[in-house]
Amino acid sequence: MGGDTEKALYVGAREAAAELGVKLPTLYAYVSRGWIRSESVGGKSRARRYRVEDVRRLKERAEGSRDPGKVAEGALDWGMPVMESRIALISDGMLYYRGRDAVALASRGSIEEVAALIWTGDPANAPDLFGGQSRHRPPRHTLPNLTPFEGFGTLLPLAAADDPASYDVRPVSVAKTGARILRLMANSAVGDGDAEASVTDTLRRGWVPGDPEAAALLGAAMVLCADHELNVSTFTARCVASSDATPYAVVAAGLAALSGVRHGGQVELVEALLGEAERAGSARDALAERLKRGEKIPGFGHSLYPDGDPRGAELLRLTAAAYPRAAAVALAEATAAEALDLLGERPTVDFGLAVLARALGLPPGALWRYSLWGEPSVGSGTLSSSTRAARSYAPAPATWASRPTSLPDFGGLAMPASAERRIPSRR
Repeated sequence: MGGDTEKALYVGAREAAAELGVKLPTLYAYVSRGWIRSESVGGKSRARRYRVEDVRRLKERAEGSRDPGKVAEGALDWGMPVMESRIALISDGMLYYRGRDAVALASRGSIEEVAALIWTGDPANAPDLFGGQSRHRPPRHTLPNLTPFEGFGTLLPLAAADDPASYDVRPVSVAKTGARILRLMANSAVGDGDAEASVTDTLRRGWVPGDPEAAALLGAAMVLCADHELNVSTFTARCVASSDATPYAVVAAGLAALSGVRHGGQVELVEALLGEAERAGSARDALAERLKRGEKIPGFGHSLYPDGDPRGAELLRLTAAAYPRAAAVALAEATAAEALDLLGERPTVDFGLAVLARALGLPPGALWRYSLWGEPSVGSGTLSSSTRAARSYAPAPATWASRPTSLPDFGGLAMPASAERRIPSRR
């Protein structure tokens, strides 16, 4: 980019703060929250510059706050916080579940433990929650043309009709129903399942039976997709949960939101992009052709993570470590490097999921349809009052706080070490 173009796109910290009418610490808080993107000016300076479009958008939103009608309309548009949560926090480029680093949990905790952490606040409750069995066998034996996503959607009302305990919406009962649904999802995704196996091992046996180590990768993907503040599927699920609907209804609502191309469908768009790059024999050419056609590049750049999505970076690191010679890994590295050069953007979790699916040899669309199912399921039953807008984070008790951990590197594309910080403590 030329100097004039860069000046049109970015402003300095003092200019941005003056435009918004706030002090510098407030500006930095906006950046941490993901409302304003920033990047280093380069060289030895530690200064950063800020995206003009983000500053203007935030200013317009603040000016619109004088109009109550605009406030109500804008509350669902990227989430000025009006509701507290103890579940997820995105801060300084990191994602936390109840005060614990989600990236660290992806390598150390099972999806059952993370579900228990989110639902009850204690991962040690996982054995009690997941001790029961799902009564329903997957419907794919009689409906063979359904995708895993469609098969599970078909099975949900059948399972709900045979699970009267799901109408008990006390927190402990909701968590146990959620565990039954999560196990049901795994069985539906692969067409069969062992009642005694873990969720990830059920998926591994059904999808990649010859690769025992794949269970850890599938588990990591699920953990990293368990919750992400109030994205569209999580928000939808929690609105329905707040009405005391059954967890089955909550999951059905979340899946409906997830099915949209702008949400869960992003992974399929990334898969298409990787296919284009593979056929062209050049990731740069594939990206360039899309740019020439005025098309967006899926899988790169996340407004909540100006310095890179830690979930995407971790999935790519784990995949590269497990399959260093895989063609999917080489293609991913080439595509990520070219996207950084052309767009200045780093891989998102959608890109990481698509690459992992390729490395495991899964059919197109299989992995995201299961991994992201965790959001509406894990998110069910977490709100006790009716809700209508985005949330702010209520810090968890100090006993839940985790140590900052260094983020993994993937070809130099991971977040910088400067992003390592503790989450805010309750005061």
